[in-house]
Amino acid sequence: MMFDSILIVCTGNICRSPIAERLLRQILPDRKIDSAGVSALVDNPADPSAVAVAQKHNLVLDGHRATQFTSALGRQYDLILVMEKSHQEQISRFSPEARGKIMLLGHWVGKREIPDPYRKSQEAFESVYRLIDQACRSWLLKLNG
Repeated sequence: MMFDSILIVCTGNICRSPIAERLLRQILPDRKIDSAGVSALVDNPADPSAVAVAQKHNLVLDGHRATQFTSALGRQYDLILVMEKSHQEQISRFSPEARGKIMLLGHWVGKREIPDPYRKSQEAFESVYRLIDQACRSWLLKLNG
């Protein structure tokens, strides 16, 4: 199965999924990669703490605007990567047809869930960044393997 398009989903689409989206775009430049949130803070830019941690790792979140996940949006992608099992359940509830293409971003790193760093310390963001980076690199190996 070729995954030419990937949608990354978190809660607000301002911390975790924008980081994962930009990282995956960097390491998989030939794919269509976007992000959304199950409870998106629609049109908000990336969280300042997410911007700061990304910058520290030479990743730019400029121009990001939070987008709400919808069934119609989900249908446009081959693979939907979520941060937590609860995101998988929420999407499956209002988008049952998407169920078969949803996986955890941390699937290949021990099915790890990636915790929400929103309103937490810069250390929390750093730790989440490392988890996302590790998870994205594990997908690179699977998708290009």
